[in-house]
Amino acid sequence: MIDRTKFDHRAKELLPVIESVLQKALHEQSCPDHLREAMEYSLLSGGKRIRPLLVLLTSELCGGSIEVALPAAAAVEMIHCYSLIHDDLPAMDDDDVRRGKPTNHKVYGEGQAILAGDGLLTLAFQILSEMNNAEVARECIRILSVAAGVAGMVGGQSDDVCAEGKEGSLALLESIHARKTAALIGAAIDMGATIAGASKDQKNALRSYGPAIGLLFQMTDDLLDVTSSSEKAGKKVGKDAAIGKLTFPIFLGIDETKKRAELEAQKAIDALKFFDEKADVLRSLVMVIAKREK
Repeated sequence: MIDRTKFDHRAKELLPVIESVLQKALHEQSCPDHLREAMEYSLLSGGKRIRPLLVLLTSELCGGSIEVALPAAAAVEMIHCYSLIHDDLPAMDDDDVRRGKPTNHKVYGEGQAILAGDGLLTLAFQILSEMNNAEVARECIRILSVAAGVAGMVGGQSDDVCAEGKEGSLALLESIHARKTAALIGAAIDMGATIAGASKDQKNALRSYGPAIGLLFQMTDDLLDVTSSSEKAGKKVGKDAAIGKLTFPIFLGIDETKKRAELEAQKAIDALKFFDEKADVLRSLVMVIAKREK
């Protein structure tokens, strides 16, 4: 039996550190106050912080330092936040609520929201470029730019938009989310391992873990859109079906999606056998994702 509280306990210790680094990174920049305010509104609005936590936990698992991994943790969260700001825009998913609050463009207007996203995107790579170890910085920039770019998150989002209202296929659906969701999660893990100087065997195990929890996260997210309430989810639900978006429950049905999610959860757990009990916190995260309600 996997104890899901192990992740919660470790996350509780690390989250204040992550929040402090994110806040410091924004306040060290010379930029207009209204732009900083719009960036802060989304970046410091809470959230699960799964991606930065994965950077830190992976680095720790592979024998690295939490402190050294913090810039990469901040960078991946900035990329994730920028993607949410842009996804919520009227031209994209057209959402009014995010994390229980009005979306960025509803508060600051579309133009400023776009610029806030742009600011976070570019600041992420600035932070990575300033890491002390130039070789590690260069590799982290490569990992994150590939995962967030046209071959990864942006490409997946493009296919997702183009697939709206069309029949699609399971292969396309899996391809979309392998890039749109799983790629950035995988990048967080890969950066943490790189910073720690992980062995080839360690990296191979973790590269199997990342895609599995990425797809698990997306399947759970899709299920929440059809089974949860807006109050629980902290955002509008039921919108995917309304706009004809290609999702796992719409394509496979709720029961089959739950079965597929269980398979991905088991894949993630199996990938960590290499680490024995040292990976219990990452095993715990699998259960946290599988059982989440928002």
